[in-house]
Amino acid sequence: MPSTVEEKQPMEMDEAYVPDTPETGDLSATDDEPIDPKAERKLLLKLDLVIWPVFFVIYMMSFLDRINISNARIQGMAAELDMLEGTRFNIALFVYYISYILFEIPSNIIISKFRPSLYLTSLMFCWGIINMGMGFVHSYGALVCLRFLLGIFEAGVLPGIIYVTSLYYKRHEYQKRVSFFFCSTVVAGAFGGLLAYAIAGMAGTHGLAAWRWIFIIEGALTSGLAIPFSFLVINWPEQTKYLNAEEKDLLRHRMALDVADACRMDTLNKSSAKRALGDYKIWLAGLLYMGVSVAGLSGTFFLPTILNEFGWKAQQAQVQTIPIYVFAAGMMIIGAWASDRLKHRFGFIIAGTLMTTVGYTMLLNQVGKSREYKFGAVFPIFGGAYMITPMCLGWLQNNLSGRWKRAFGASVQVMVGNVAGIIGANIFLISESPVPGPNGQVYTGRPYVTGYSVSLALMWFGALSATAMFFLMHRENKKRAAGERDQILDLPEEERNNLGDHHPSFRFTP
Repeated sequence: MPSTVEEKQPMEMDEAYVPDTPETGDLSATDDEPIDPKAERKLLLKLDLVIWPVFFVIYMMSFLDRINISNARIQGMAAELDMLEGTRFNIALFVYYISYILFEIPSNIIISKFRPSLYLTSLMFCWGIINMGMGFVHSYGALVCLRFLLGIFEAGVLPGIIYVTSLYYKRHEYQKRVSFFFCSTVVAGAFGGLLAYAIAGMAGTHGLAAWRWIFIIEGALTSGLAIPFSFLVINWPEQTKYLNAEEKDLLRHRMALDVADACRMDTLNKSSAKRALGDYKIWLAGLLYMGVSVAGLSGTFFLPTILNEFGWKAQQAQVQTIPIYVFAAGMMIIGAWASDRLKHRFGFIIAGTLMTTVGYTMLLNQVGKSREYKFGAVFPIFGGAYMITPMCLGWLQNNLSGRWKRAFGASVQVMVGNVAGIIGANIFLISESPVPGPNGQVYTGRPYVTGYSVSLALMWFGALSATAMFFLMHRENKKRAAGERDQILDLPEEERNNLGDHHPSFRFTP
């Protein structure tokens, strides 16, 4: 990573900061000039080293601090906070998503007025402190309140990162990078299990239970990293100190060649807001993201518990999560590479859906089967779900143009998609657990039939949303190629220059 640290400039807090981007720069001087392939490769390498390692760790810590409650659950938290019966644990999970969903769009509006380096790391520092606080709670109510606060401060992280990074890459360079970034979630899952295994040995240290140390240590690590990261996170393209003037010109030129300069939406007004709100792609992509995310999120929340109930003891169950996450990361990277290579997303989304279908079908028919059979069924679920989850985000960004449109699209998609967190937190029922409960009852039907069935149904709901999006975009491309949308060019110049991907020259990518 370059040694140059981005310079922090004071901002007037009463004046909205509007970042310059490759879509707002003066492109007329460079549009027709050929790009030097060597200079382009050098720029991409520099961007990759500057942008993604820091964002990888930030989102890894965000995901880890979101899911570590599942590790703490089987280390004694459920018993100590009276969460062994009913839906108390489920409520503690989904209350996080209430605040997370509510604050995503406001957060992506706020980030456009500040430097991402300051805004994102401030959020990181705050949610780390909140996570530490969960290690000191002595009541169920206090835990639920802190989970709600955690959702507020984590809400802006993912849509903010997607918004910022999408301004640096062409459409078919972006997916492999987003999927690499999303590997942070599987690293968080695997690292969380390994760390929980190690922390289990700290039970009784300073009079605190092992589950408390999970929250304290991981929260302290998050807040500690936020401080140096505030100097490393990249800012808006025209503002960043990582690129010199020549590199910024090359970046602007590349983005102009990828999406025509005519396809801009740099002004937020009544007309552009109406176009964004009425864009079927954004809402279908949100439903797609919601459908496919239930499998991953519910699996992450309950994986240690499920493995525990396969017959492994708590500490061993934590370790057994690791190979599952390694497989998921491999599928994510392979799928992203192939998707960018073929310049195609939809087929991979269907393929991932079929993989998860195999896994859920096996688990729905697990009665009388061996532990190895049940353990093997988890792999295609996580492999398929994690391969296509980041693909949903990249696919929408590929088919949006304009700074405001991308910001709105990213926040709405993540907002709608994270309804999956509320669903996933409530479908794995204690009453369907195969392990005897506190009163000695044993579930004799198919274990977690509700959780597996709902996850599978919603996965196909997401696939159907993707299918609708694919065919609607294909039809629109044909209409534009035939000149059936050219009448939009008769609009007043101000509106015509602010159409974004509604411009007739824009083509959607499958």
